[in-house]
Amino acid sequence: MPYDVTQPTLQGMTNIPPPAEELRLLDSELWQLDARRAQLLARRAWLVAALQPPRPAPAPAAAARPRPETGASGVQNLLLLLGGVLLTIAAAVFTLVSWGHLGIAGRALVLGAVTLATLGAPVFLLKRGLRSTAESVAGLGLALTVLDAYALWQVAFTGTGGAGYTAVASALLAALWTAYGLLPRTTELRLPVPCALVAAQLPLFFWAMESDASSYVVTAALLATAAFDTAVTLRVTAKSVRFVGAVGAYGLGSSGVLTAGWLSWTASGPGAAARAAALLLLATAIALVAAWQGAGEKHAFGLAIASGLLTVAALGGLARSVLPELWTVPAHLACGVALLAAVRVSRLPDAVRRGTVWASGAVQALAVLWALPVVGLVLLAPVGWISRAWTAAPPDSRAALTVDAPWPPHAAAVPGVLAAVGAVLVLVVRGEVWRPRALAGALGLAWGTALVLPAVLELPYSVGLLIQGSTTVAVVAAAAFLRETAPRFTALALALVTSLSLAFLSLATQAATLTVLAALVALFASASWQSRLAPFTAPAALAYAAALACAVGAALGWQPAYSALLVLAVPVAAALLAPRAGSPATVPVEVTGAAAAVLAIGLAVTDLPLLALVLALCGVITAGTAIRPDRHSVGYAAAVLFVLATWVRLAAWDVGTPEAYTVPVTVPALLVGHLRRRRDPRTSSWTAYGPGLAATLLPSLVAAWGDAHWTRPLLLGMAALSITLLGGGHSLQAPLVLGGTVLTLDALHELAPYLIQAADALPRWVPPALAGLLLLALGATYEQRLRDARKMRDFLGNLH
Repeated sequence: MPYDVTQPTLQGMTNIPPPAEELRLLDSELWQLDARRAQLLARRAWLVAALQPPRPAPAPAAAARPRPETGASGVQNLLLLLGGVLLTIAAAVFTLVSWGHLGIAGRALVLGAVTLATLGAPVFLLKRGLRSTAESVAGLGLALTVLDAYALWQVAFTGTGGAGYTAVASALLAALWTAYGLLPRTTELRLPVPCALVAAQLPLFFWAMESDASSYVVTAALLATAAFDTAVTLRVTAKSVRFVGAVGAYGLGSSGVLTAGWLSWTASGPGAAARAAALLLLATAIALVAAWQGAGEKHAFGLAIASGLLTVAALGGLARSVLPELWTVPAHLACGVALLAAVRVSRLPDAVRRGTVWASGAVQALAVLWALPVVGLVLLAPVGWISRAWTAAPPDSRAALTVDAPWPPHAAAVPGVLAAVGAVLVLVVRGEVWRPRALAGALGLAWGTALVLPAVLELPYSVGLLIQGSTTVAVVAAAAFLRETAPRFTALALALVTSLSLAFLSLATQAATLTVLAALVALFASASWQSRLAPFTAPAALAYAAALACAVGAALGWQPAYSALLVLAVPVAAALLAPRAGSPATVPVEVTGAAAAVLAIGLAVTDLPLLALVLALCGVITAGTAIRPDRHSVGYAAAVLFVLATWVRLAAWDVGTPEAYTVPVTVPALLVGHLRRRRDPRTSSWTAYGPGLAATLLPSLVAAWGDAHWTRPLLLGMAALSITLLGGGHSLQAPLVLGGTVLTLDALHELAPYLIQAADALPRWVPPALAGLLLLALGATYEQRLRDARKMRDFLGNLH
């Protein structure tokens, strides 16, 4: 074909069938392709099967061999254990039941032969390499020796006491088993020596019980046995023996220590206390030797702590028996502080040194815990003056704290205890990590000492206020000059807590209240000049200023509602100071000012005209804050406050018309919505005008439905008609829908009486007939109604 043929000419020469014919041809071709593909796949499968060699029929799969759940050694040990237990039970039954049927010779022959044979069998078993069997037989032999001892007591020593015979028998059995386990041919057995150590736990204790010894002797027997176990644990290398020794040392040692501690606590005199102290010191020596001889890092550390605490308990109990009860805690504290001298010993292992320091710290911590209730009483007891404000000044500082709670006994030692622990923290603790924490703790202890001192010394009430105020000034100054974070925050917390307690304590008299609150406002306001303290001290100054305003109003005899005007000075100050206080303090100052405003509103609730004034003033303050670039959103709160002030004023005037309350909300809301749509035309009319229109239309509609007169429905209908026309004219969905809905409901309300009269005049069969006709009409034009509904939906959707 020539190249110069045009495209229209080619299109005219091409024979293209109609679309329906072309679709039929395509379907036919596709069906033929599918049929051919199925034939080819079937042929391919036959060829693959023909080319593969024939396979023999698979034999039935052998059952999978189950995996053994236990090893051969475990089964062997279990069987040997069960066999030994059964033989031991049989021997016990024989000894207890069948013993009397034999004569003396028969008994001796049977017991001797069986025991010797059983104890000798492990030698031959070990030669053949049957170690597990040898262990089982050796255990049976050891059990037979116990039965032999019991049988010997029943025959030859019936008159001997059970405790005394047990002591002797257990000692002999321990020696016998030890010798048996250390024989050249039985050293491979792991059972005899640990069993001998178990038997060695009994002699001393049962000897003390047999001799009717006192509790001190019994406790000494327990501790001596624990010392023996400790020595064995430290010297022997076999793990099984060390384990048994450690269990015995810890178990019997703990029992002895608890008993000795109880004896020291209940000692009636210096002699009994000295004996108990000797027992505690014996336990101390055992623990210290074990820690020093290398019982392991963790064990040495724990044993060192235990030895330190036992030393304090021993010496403190001795001192308690000769000193007045007031000095009990100081004496124990002195012993705990004296432990720190052991740290100076250069040859002490590191674990022992650290354990001793921790023991001393534990004693000091317990002493501080003992003193905390008194400090808590000094801090919290002044709260009781709220119900007794401005009644009369108490005679002294202690009487000011014991209005609702008794004074604790032995509280005179609290200042000395707190001061001593604080001095230790300052003088002893070193290191970059622990030094700041120690200083923070020392500051808190010094604060507690100064806080409880006036009540302990029963100083006059005014002197107590002066000392507590000076303490507050001191901790604020410390927070200002300290550089470390932990001490500075500790000082701040103490300052806030002390000032709060001081404010409550000053409620006893009017002059004290005004003076203290004014001083606290000045103190925290001056401390707010430091940016590090301002986030904490500036809100405190504002809070005490609000309290001072309330106190001044009460002193002038004003009603609480009028005192609210004085309290409003605090939000004003907060609004002025917040932008100048610095970034960290801005939000706390604003929050405190808002809280003071809420307080003022709460005080003015009882007087509606004054409440309206307070709300309006709060709105002015909030509006002034909203001028700042970063606080424009506060303007909404200002608008709410102004609206609330208007409503309260209307309520004070006994205005019952709902439009008087809703129109002041609707007009600003519509104005704001209009401005927003001008700035952003994409804003929905529901967002811009919906809230404002609904605020007036809906309450007015509810009022119109309950209004018997015609004026309100008429005015509401005219307003709704105007809003509907404006919405339709400007293609705004919210005015159109809200205005039309309210207009329709208002019209139905006006037509309702006539509709009811018409319904009463109609025959009874007319309503069902009309309903049937309506349903027939809807059914016949159902699709048309759906199209009309879609058109209405599209029309409303196109509106803004």
